[in-house]
Amino acid sequence: MTDPPDDEIVHRTLETDREQPVVQIAEVVAELEGKSHEQLTTTYEHLDHVLEYLFTTPPVPEAQVEITFSYEGYRITVEQDGSAQFVKT
Repeated sequence: MTDPPDDEIVHRTLETDREQPVVQIAEVVAELEGKSHEQLTTTYEHLDHVLEYLFTTPPVPEAQVEITFSYEGYRITVEQDGSAQFVKT
């Protein structure tokens, strides 16, 4: 498998103290697609409360936990510090 070109990778930093952090995922994808986040499928079908748990009860930094999932045509990786990478698939 080859890595995507850098121009297809978008980096964002999510607010880890924000209520319902999964909404930020929809907001970023909506921005990238030129849509309203209300036009996208709900993130709860893909993530439920996984990001919320990652940010509210994070493991020790040495664990370097990251979550990778697919949503609306993007492969998204979120790290416990809020760093996120969006790759168009």
